[in-house]
Amino acid sequence: MSLVNLKQPLSKQVARALESYFQQLDGQEVIDLHALVISEVEKPLLEAVLNHTKHNQSKAAKILGLSRGTLRKKLSSYKLGI
Repeated sequence: MSLVNLKQPLSKQVARALESYFQQLDGQEVIDLHALVISEVEKPLLEAVLNHTKHNQSKAAKILGLSRGTLRKKLSSYKLGI
């Protein structure tokens, strides 16, 4: 990743990634894009926050703005272990 990309807001990087995704589709129909994007972003987000908190779920939930129960459900759904 170039230094220029690091200075761009995450929203711009996401927009650029989606533009690239649509170009690669070459006219194919897109279905359930919202769920796809959320799952592609949410799992690495959870992993990064858990690593940052040394797997302390209470701290991770607070950082993410989730209840601990909701975090545990998400971890389970992504098979990230509890």
